[in-house]
Amino acid sequence: MRPITQRLLVVIFLLGLSGCSTISGWFSSDDDDATAPAALVDIDETVAIDKLWSEGVGNGQGSGFYRIRPTIDGDTIYIASAEGEVMAIDRVDGDVVWDVELESTLSGGVGVWEEGLFIGSSEGVVIKLDSATGAQLWTTALRGEILSPPQSNGRVVVAQTYDGKLQGLDFDTGELLWVYDSNVPVLTIRGTSTPIVDNDRVYAGFANGRVLAFDINSGAVVWEVRIAIPRGRSEIERIVDIDGSMELAGGTLYAASYQGNVVAIDARSGRRLWQQKASSYSGVSQSFGNVYVADADGALSAYLRTGQGLRWTQDALAYRELSRPTPVGGYVAVADVEGYLHILSVADGTFVGRIKVDSAGVRADMQSVDNVIYVFGNSGDLVAYEITADP
Repeated sequence: MRPITQRLLVVIFLLGLSGCSTISGWFSSDDDDATAPAALVDIDETVAIDKLWSEGVGNGQGSGFYRIRPTIDGDTIYIASAEGEVMAIDRVDGDVVWDVELESTLSGGVGVWEEGLFIGSSEGVVIKLDSATGAQLWTTALRGEILSPPQSNGRVVVAQTYDGKLQGLDFDTGELLWVYDSNVPVLTIRGTSTPIVDNDRVYAGFANGRVLAFDINSGAVVWEVRIAIPRGRSEIERIVDIDGSMELAGGTLYAASYQGNVVAIDARSGRRLWQQKASSYSGVSQSFGNVYVADADGALSAYLRTGQGLRWTQDALAYRELSRPTPVGGYVAVADVEGYLHILSVADGTFVGRIKVDSAGVRADMQSVDNVIYVFGNSGDLVAYEITADP
C-alpha cells in the first residue's frame, strides 16, 4: 500500500447508525519525514497568472475538513461556506449578485440546474434555493452527512450521503422518490464522490470501489463496474474508496479509486474500455487527449484517453495533498496543502507557473472557463486568475 498523506486525513469517525467506522487519517511522529510535503524548487515561469478579482465567502471550509466547491452556470459562479453563507457572484467582474445566510452547517458544495440551486448540510438536509435570488424553496431531511453537491436534471435531484446511500428527490417539492443503499466497508476515507447526471442517467461512485449507473427516475441500477478490489490483511490496506470527482466526456466515464485504478467506462453499456493502476482521492479530469489523475502520494499523471498508457508523470509535488487536476486554457492546474496553485504543460507535465493563493491550503475542486480559473481557498477566499502565455 502506498502511504497516504497524514495531514489530509486526520480523524477517525465512528458511524454508529450505519454500523461502520470511517478513517480520516493516520498519525505519525514528528520526526517521520517519509511523507513530508516535497519542498518546492524554482521553476522557469512561462505563463502570466493575473488576479482578476477576489471575494471572501464566510469561513470557507470551516473545521469539518470539507471540500465545498464552487459551481458555474453561465456568467454566475455559486459558492457556499461551511458556516452557512451562500453567494452568487458575477464570474467576470466578481460583483456579488446576492448573498444569503442559512442556519445550517453546509458540507456538500453547490449544485445547480436552471432556477434551482442545491446544497447539502452536515445534518443530512438537502436545501433548494432560487438561483436568481437565493430564496429558500424547500428542504428535505435525509440520513447521513452530505459531502458532495447534489445534482439534478430538472426533474429529479440526486444526493449522495456519507452512509453509502444515493437518493432521488422530486425537483419541485423535495419529496423522496427512491433510495439506493450500498454496502459500506468497515473503514472508509472521509468523503464521497459527486454524482454525475446526464439526461435520465446518474452515475455514482461508492466506498466499496464500485461505480454504478442508475435510471434517475426510478433509481433502478442499469450497470455496475468494479474499479478496485480490496486487497491486504488489514482494513486500512483494503480501503478502495471512490471519493474524488469523476468525468463524463464523449460518452466515456472516467473514474479513479484509492488503492485501485483509473478506469474508462462506456457510459451507456458499462463496458470497461481500459484501466491503469492509480491511487487517488481527488478524482480525474480530461483535456487535449489526456486523462489527469493526482495520486495520493502527490504524483500527477496524464494518461492517453485512447487507453494506450501513460503520457507523462510529474512527481515534484510529492505528498503535497493535491486537488483534482483542472484544465485551464491550454494548461492543467493543481492546488496543494500549502495553498499554491501550480500550472503545468499538458504536453509533458513541466511547470510553467505558480502562485500562492491561500496559506490555509486548497482542497476543493477548482473550476475554469477558457483561460480563467476559480480557486476557493480553505480560509474562504474565492479568487479568479487569468492564465496567459507570457510574451
